[in-house]
Amino acid sequence: MNLQNAVALVTGGSLGIGKAVAQRLAAAGARVAITGRDAARLKATAAELGVHPIQADVAVEVDVLRTYREVLDKFGDLDILVNNAGVGAFGPLVGFDLTAFEKVMATNVTGAMLMGREAAKIFVARNRGNIVNIASTAAVRGAPNGTAYYASKFALRGMTECWRAELRKNNIRVFLVNPSEVITSFAATAGFPQTNNPSKLQGEDIAHMVKAILEMEDRGFTTELTVFATNPQD
Repeated sequence: MNLQNAVALVTGGSLGIGKAVAQRLAAAGARVAITGRDAARLKATAAELGVHPIQADVAVEVDVLRTYREVLDKFGDLDILVNNAGVGAFGPLVGFDLTAFEKVMATNVTGAMLMGREAAKIFVARNRGNIVNIASTAAVRGAPNGTAYYASKFALRGMTECWRAELRKNNIRVFLVNPSEVITSFAATAGFPQTNNPSKLQGEDIAHMVKAILEMEDRGFTTELTVFATNPQD
């Protein structure tokens, strides 16, 4: 697709991978809206990137519905949804907190579904569109202490396959992007240590790949893409 003047909506777009994706799409000429829960950070990022901010929580249905109303009011159309918003919680199964588990599922699974559902309504009516789900290498393998986060990404991968099977007849491309470790604020927020090393992936690396898969001619698409650092060093 041609990104010039395309309308893109990026969830969790005020920092990390989402911010990098929004920046890359805007630089390619797309008209971009970003969502986030932190009003001050969202406003600052939007001003920095020249994109449209929408304060919203993807896990709250009324926020999702308002998000799409605002995008259509602002831009009159939608071509791309980047389902990027995500949270993490990690710990052993025997002591895992139910509230933490439900929070991860609410954002990473329910939130992605709500955003995907509303985008699909627009795309089916227009008989075109693109949904990019940002998952993780956690979507394809398990690991100790990963009960909530890994399960949420397995679920996102499963939903992606269902949406792809359902929506291809409407010329809707559904992509899954699986980054391995990326240097963002996610680790600190989720409560696990992360060493910043230049050999590890950065948000702009994932943004580069999102832009690349979107720019392929619309007659084809990359169903699933995994991105590894070549030789990450701690």
